[in-house]
Amino acid sequence: MSSEHYTPAVNPLPPVVVALVLFIMGIEMAFTFGERGLIGGPEAIGWRTQARDSYSFFVSQFDWMLQTGQWRAEYLMRLITYPFVSVNFTQSVFVCVFVLAMGKMVAEVFGSVAMLLIFVLSGVGAAVVYALILAPGAFLVGGFPPVYGLIGAFTWLLWRKLSLVGENQAKAFQLIAVLMGIQFLFRLIFGGAPDWIADLGGFATGFGLSFFLAPGGWARIKGRIRRE
Repeated sequence: MSSEHYTPAVNPLPPVVVALVLFIMGIEMAFTFGERGLIGGPEAIGWRTQARDSYSFFVSQFDWMLQTGQWRAEYLMRLITYPFVSVNFTQSVFVCVFVLAMGKMVAEVFGSVAMLLIFVLSGVGAAVVYALILAPGAFLVGGFPPVYGLIGAFTWLLWRKLSLVGENQAKAFQLIAVLMGIQFLFRLIFGGAPDWIADLGGFATGFGLSFFLAPGGWARIKGRIRRE
């Protein structure tokens, strides 16, 4: 059979998805190897803690900016950096698995740039929602909020597809309902911070951005405005 007719069994991952996963895992491997004394010397044991202090998103800092009107770059930067500092190796692995799965589907339909925008901006939206609801002592770290943004974009795709075939669009939200249910169950059993607020904020941001970033999305919105 000639190579011209060869079709791979699995579609290759979009480069932006691979790059994002390598970036997240690269940071995590540096922390993990440092904690085990394999690189960086004795001071490397504290790399993860130092990164959390320097790059996590703190509600108190956001509240201070709102109250004073002073928007410091070092605080605003944390809206983007916190997803890349994982709590532990396990968290980073789960984040990467979701990025590979959801990022691939979103990038193939929306395009690489739009997929990356959804990931980054969903992290920002999640942090803002979290800060507006939680007390000043709360903080965010880890990549699940922007991952939920990708889930929001994937849900939009299902929602749109169901509307085109005339089926119940509520079915598109089954995945997020299951994930939120699992989160509530784990919180009841093990306790912990209410990070589900940020995850839900990320989901809503990703879903909302899809109206604009999906192919032809902005044109459809302008068309509706003109008709009204």
